[in-house]
Amino acid sequence: MAYNELIKDFEKIRKYIREFYIYGFKSRSEYSIKSSRSYDDEKRRMESWLGRHMTFTRTSKGKIAAISIDSRAFRQNPLYRALKTASFTPRDITLHFILFDLLYTDSEKLCRNEILDKINDCYLKDFKNPMEFDDKTLFNKLKEYISYGFINADRTSKPFSYTRTGSVNLSSAIDAVNFFSEAAPCGIIGSFIKDLLNYELFIKKLISKKSVYVDNDVCKTFNDNSCLKISDSANTTLKSIFLFKHHYITQALDSDILASLFTAMHEKSFVSFSYHSGSGNPNNIDNIVPIRIYISAQSGRQHLLAYRKQTKRSYYSFRIDYMSKVKITGRCEQFEQIRTRYNRLKPYIWGVNCKRCIKYLEHVEFTVVINPDENHILHRLEREKRCGNISKIDDTHYKFSADIFDTNEIIPWIRTFICRITQINFSNRSIENRFKKDIQSMYEIYGI
Repeated sequence: MAYNELIKDFEKIRKYIREFYIYGFKSRSEYSIKSSRSYDDEKRRMESWLGRHMTFTRTSKGKIAAISIDSRAFRQNPLYRALKTASFTPRDITLHFILFDLLYTDSEKLCRNEILDKINDCYLKDFKNPMEFDDKTLFNKLKEYISYGFINADRTSKPFSYTRTGSVNLSSAIDAVNFFSEAAPCGIIGSFIKDLLNYELFIKKLISKKSVYVDNDVCKTFNDNSCLKISDSANTTLKSIFLFKHHYITQALDSDILASLFTAMHEKSFVSFSYHSGSGNPNNIDNIVPIRIYISAQSGRQHLLAYRKQTKRSYYSFRIDYMSKVKITGRCEQFEQIRTRYNRLKPYIWGVNCKRCIKYLEHVEFTVVINPDENHILHRLEREKRCGNISKIDDTHYKFSADIFDTNEIIPWIRTFICRITQINFSNRSIENRFKKDIQSMYEIYGI
């Protein structure tokens, strides 16, 4: 079967990119899920999208490929290309362009019978073996595009009439679009908007030269001897003013999962999904009410905090990159009560772990030394305290205290003040003893 760059199931590509190019760094000989031919096909697809960002090394295991990207040099997430390769059938793409050619402006209004007649009488009649589109196919396609917001249906008229949704000029907001596409969840939406704005800019450049498309990928200009190549569209782009010191590009791979979760939150619905947290088989998780998405500013890792009914713990956190096959399963009538209850618990969440009530809180406090000329340390403590409180003991000592659900989550942050800590006190004594033991082990290593 011929190799095709387009794909139907993005989940398979997501696994390949993660396992071989981001986390795994595996060779072809270590791939055992499917045949070597499958590996070769997927590898060629990924190289076509990410070729300039791929590196190869030879080891005793064989040739190993990996993604290598300097976030200071690239202003757009290259993994978005993998999300723009969905396959389609000839009938789908034909009907798509015919529909938007008929509804070329938001003032053009047609009923379904008129659309079907124009398709058969104007667009397909000159073909020797024309495609056939029936009323049901057209109805389903219009219904799909209405759900996407591409087309509006006027249900007050008989029969229903359809118009194209009016476009919004975002050219003046290009900086906001650039920032959103690289920093926000589901930034792929911003990337699609940037593609559209770049295309419009390229068309304006062609029109300004009074050019028309001719063979050999060039535009012939009537009023002078200059030419503009179609390939120059790569240089006709709206450059981003943003560079990111910490650019968590792998979040792009979870865009479809996040979109489904946000939709479920908006519709106040249950979801089910497959969850793969280890080397074993994935677990099917159901009766989940998504509440909030948490994104780590330190690692970029994304978590879903959700409510699961009929369980003792009630609130759970799930890593987004372990999730797949998210489905919206039905409306949750108690969504507002669940959200209200979560809002009461939210002030005691340090990271992503949450328990069902505040009687399970753990107390954390520690004292640090901050000299009078080290205001930047105090400012950092104030900036990063989250749900904690800071009190001044004397001119050089400050105490941090907090009541949280999970002391383990705050330990990495406490370690960043380790040379300044003079006293610690955790209500969870096992974690306190482990922390002190780690300090003692470090003293022994360094001979202190």
